Amino acid sequence: MIDKRVSLKTENAEFAQSVWPGQLGRALLAALDSLSTKYGLSIALGDLLLLDGKWYVTHAGLLRTAQRRRCHGIRTSLQKDVSDPIANRWVFKATVYRTPSSRGFVGYGDADPSNVSTLVRGAEMRMAETRAVDRALRKAYGVGLCSVEELGSFSGPPKPLAASPHSNGTHGSNGSNNGHPRLRDQLCLLIRKYELDPVRVKRYAADFCGTEILRDAGRDLVESFITTLADQAAKDRDGLICKLNSYGQAEAVKS
Repeated sequence: MIDKRVSLKTENAEFAQSVWPGQLGRALLAALDSLSTKYGLSIALGDLLLLDGKWYVTHAGLLRTAQRRRCHGIRTSLQKDVSDPIANRWVFKATVYRTPSSRGFVGYGDADPSNVSTLVRGAEMRMAETRAVDRALRKAYGVGLCSVEELGSFSGPPKPLAASPHSNGTHGSNGSNNGHPRLRDQLCLLIRKYELDPVRVKRYAADFCGTEILRDAGRDLVESFITTLADQAAKDRDGLICKLNSYGQAEAVKS
C-alpha cells in the first residue's frame, strides 16, 4: 500500500510546479515536503497558496486539519468592549478545543476597513471571526504558517494575474487567480487520482451546481463541488462510483 503522505508529497510537488512554474526553488520545495508530511495540506484542495515567494495556509486548509485531527470544537465570541460598530471595527476571540478535556487554545482576530481588501468591505465582522479562528487553529495544531485571511491585501477574492506564457490569455470562472490553482486542474487531478469517469464527474458537477453546463456555474459552487468530491472519494470511493454510474454517458457535458 502506498503511504498517503508520500503520495501527497509527490502530488503537491507536481501540482505546484504546474501552477507556479519557475517560482519554486529548493527551499520552497523542501518546505512543501514538510507541510505535506507533517500537516497533510493539499494544494489541489486549496489548503496552501504561494504568495510573494512564501507559503500560506488557507482557512479551508486549517479547518480540514482540525477535522483530520478530530477537533472537539471551536467557540467564538465577539469582544464588545474593544469593538466599535460605528467605525465597523470588530474583534473576536476564538477558542479551539482539541479534546473534551482540553483547556483550549485562544486566538484573537480584528478587522476594520483599514486592514481588509476593498472587495470585502462591509464584511469586516465575518473577517474578524475568521481571523480569530485561523489563529486559534494554528496554535492548537502547531501550524507555523500565517493564514491568507490574516493578510489584509488578500482578504477578499484575488485579482486575476496577467496571462502566463503557457495560458490562452483568458480568465474564466475556472481560471488561475493570484496563485489559486485552476479549478479545472483541481478537478482533473482528483479524476486521475481516484480513477473516475471524467464525463460522469462533469455531469455530477453540473447537477450539483444546478446548471445545464459546468462552465455556467460560479466559482464558489465549483469550489464547493471539488471539496465535496474529494471528501467523497477519500471516504467512500465505491459509493461515489455508484453515484457517478447514475449519470449516463449518452451525451458528454460541455465544460
